This record gives sequence, C-alpha cells and structure tokens, in this order.
Amino acid sequence: MNDNPKLYEINTRVWIKQFGKNIKLSEIPNDYFKNLRQLGFSYIWLMGVWKTPAENIKYALSPELIKRYKKCFPDWKPEDVIGSPYAIDSYQLNPLLGTFEDLIQLKEKVNQLGLKVILDFIPNHFGAHSSVVNNSTQLFLKGDEQLLKDDFSTYFRLETNENIILAHGRDPFFLAWSDTAQLNYFSAETRTFMTEQLLQLTNYCDGLRCDMAMLSMNNVFQNTWSGPITKFNLEKPQTEFWTDAIKKVKKVKPNFILIAEVYWDLESELIDLGFDYAYYKHFLDMLINDDIPGIKHNLNSDLNYLKKLVFFLENHDEERAVKSLGIKKSIASSVIFLTLPGMKLLYNGQLDGKRIRCPVQIGKPSDDKGLKNLKDFYLKILPVINNETYQKGTFNLIQPNVYNKKDESYNNILVWYWQYYNVIRITIVNYSPKHAKGKIKFSVNNLPSIVELKDLLTKANLKITSKKLSDEGFVVNLKGYQSRIIEIKY
Repeated sequence: MNDNPKLYEINTRVWIKQFGKNIKLSEIPNDYFKNLRQLGFSYIWLMGVWKTPAENIKYALSPELIKRYKKCFPDWKPEDVIGSPYAIDSYQLNPLLGTFEDLIQLKEKVNQLGLKVILDFIPNHFGAHSSVVNNSTQLFLKGDEQLLKDDFSTYFRLETNENIILAHGRDPFFLAWSDTAQLNYFSAETRTFMTEQLLQLTNYCDGLRCDMAMLSMNNVFQNTWSGPITKFNLEKPQTEFWTDAIKKVKKVKPNFILIAEVYWDLESELIDLGFDYAYYKHFLDMLINDDIPGIKHNLNSDLNYLKKLVFFLENHDEERAVKSLGIKKSIASSVIFLTLPGMKLLYNGQLDGKRIRCPVQIGKPSDDKGLKNLKDFYLKILPVINNETYQKGTFNLIQPNVYNKKDESYNNILVWYWQYYNVIRITIVNYSPKHAKGKIKFSVNNLPSIVELKDLLTKANLKITSKKLSDEGFVVNLKGYQSRIIEIKY
C-alpha cells in the first residue's frame, strides 16, 4: 500500500462519452491514464460502473432533481437522465461500459502504468427494482401493513409480489432513498451473501470504496431500524459485518484496498474494523468554516491515524471546491490538503477549476470550462507534490511564533514539514483573508551552518544560518490565503 497516495475519482458513465460513441472501458486511450500517473496519482476510482435497473430513471425525475438539472443544463431533456449509480441491479458491469472482460483489460492496462483501480461497493442496499430484490427477498429488511401505513416513505410493496413489504434504504437523518431496498444486516444469510459479493469483486479491481459504510455497523443499524428489529425479534449479531468480511477479503487478497465512506465521527471505529482508509469529511467542514484551531488540533493526531484518512475538497457528493470555498481559499485549501498525510481524493474536473457539480443521475457531460487560474495552479503544484518526500518522509507539525507582540495574525498561519533523508519540504499557509506575519523556527539534526530556503511556488530564495533557523526562525509575511512550499536540501 502506497503511503499518502492520491485518488482520482471519475464519474464513469459520463466521463467515457468524451472518448466517442459506444466506447468500452477497454478502449480508453492509454495516454489518459499515463497523464494521471505523471501527475502523481496512484489510484483511479471508476465511480458508478455497475448495472442499474431501468426503473431508476423514474425516481431520478423528481421535482428536486429536475430543479438541479435545469441549473446545470438549461437545455436538459428527460432522455439525458440515467438514474442513480448507487441503486444498483447487481454487481454486473453496466452494459454501456462493456463486459467484465473490458474491465479486466482496463485494469491490466492501468496496472502496468503503476495505477490501481478502485470500484464501488454499496453495502447498505440494492435498487428497489433490482433482480437481487426480486429473486432473494429474504435478504432484505421486511415491513408489514402497519409499518407501511405509518411510514409510507420508508416502506414499499414489492411490485412483483404485493404481499411482500420491504424497507427502503436510508440514512437515519434523512428521508429514505425511494429507489432502494434495505439489506438486513441482522441476518446471517444477508451477511454471507454480501461477503460473497465482496470476494467476487476482488477479481476485477484493486480496491473498493464502500458507500456509507457506517450504516452496516451493528449499533448504527440497530438505532436506524429499532422498529422492525423489535417487531420481528431480529437478534443483534455478536460480531461486526466489516470485521468478518474484511478478514476474508484480506485472506484472499492481502493488498486489496478498502475505503470507507463514513460520517458522524466514526472514522476511527471503521479503521479499527479493518478499513485501510476512511473519509474525513470533518476536515473539509473545518476548511469551509475557517476553523484554524480545529485544523491544528486535528493535525496533531497520531501520524499512523492521519495516514489512514481520506482528505478531499470535493467529490460527487460535495459542492465544487471553488463554489464552497471561493478561488483564493480553494487554492490555499489545495496546498493544505495536498501536503497532508493520508489519501487525497480529487474529483474529475477539480484540476480544471470546474464550478458546477452535476447530479450523478444525469448522463449529460457538462459544458463548464472551469477557471484558467485554478487549472494553472494545479499544473504548477502537482509536479511539486509528486515527490518521494511526501510519500516516504516523516510529517511534523510546527506552531508559528509571534513576530510582534501586538500582532496576533501569526495564529492564522498553518505550518508543517516533511523530511526524507536530506530533503525538507515546509508548507506555510495563511488561512485567513487578511495579512499574517510570524516566525517559523525548527531544529533538524545535521543541517549545514548555512541553509538555503527555496520557495517552490514562487522560486524565491533565502539563505539563513541553521542556528538562526532553530533559535529565532525566519520571517513570513503573507497576504490573505497566500501559501508557500519551501524546500531545504542539505
């Protein structure tokens, strides 16, 4: 497993259209993936590759989603809608993308370039009209007439058998997803079935991003579904699904990567259950809310824990970074998150500074051309970040020092450095809209008497004695949201 890798997320059903009509996964030009590898990516996440029921489209024509389609595409048409990729029929490849043979060929091709393929695993549910629901209703959480009457948005009759009432999948803080059917994780048969799905998928990819992984945890499932659990006397399992399933996966493929999409501060719990990486949405929230003390506190965590977190500024569920953060703040946030430990997730279009997040239910490519200054910024910083210092070095958080006792702006400066053998890379970011001034000092063994500080973003140089660096430090005077990445070689 690579240390501190970068993951590139692709909305596959839309993205593939740029290469031509009726193109299959195996036919994507090698140069596309070569470019990603040259930019320093280790993983590509082909989001949304599984077969979906045709009925998904009717759910994707809700008034709320239509409003969003109009914002993205004033000229949208109903035939542009392709339905949610997270209400799947089964773990068969979407015919629009080819066959499993096409997927295997793509995997072999990108593996030869040094890239690994991540696909989706959706543990909580299948599509409400899926073949799995129709053929194996016993795997799903059942309801009854009273539950349906009391909560018709959460329960539904199976169209192929009106005597069967099932629950829609749900997050306990939101309305149920009406295009899904909820799996019953208090059923041994369901757990066995889903573990088998996991094991099958290890043949087609190098890892899985597990959608809403916390919903399958025993306590979460119990709290979400206390009504039917009590009514039908469902017994809470003694072990966690993820612990049992991940052990079996790792026994077959020890290097297989499992990424948990997780919220509600349950990252560490899912990592303890065996996940290699876990989403860290809280960090994005801190960046959006200018929570500098919170950022510093969280980066002071154990390094082994930080390395297992997935940091991101945007993805298919989040707003585009330039919209949620603005241009200057988006650039400062990128310098921050790209130089952190852990996995960095970047979404297709982010490198171009795209501003519009289109719903995943629509298959129309966006006309959003992005912002040139953001594109230029990424072209500048990604080669800087694609360096073994960040992949193999040690991470050290620094607290900036006051320059003037009457000036507390130094508190808005974030600083850390990476060290790998005789190379040090220092990240310095003023994460505020106002000027900030402070001193950066630290001590490293075996530095020469005079060291050169080279700013890799501006190419400015400064020479300083190692004694002054450790005793007093060097002064930084930064404009609002200005950043520096300084290299010391010795």
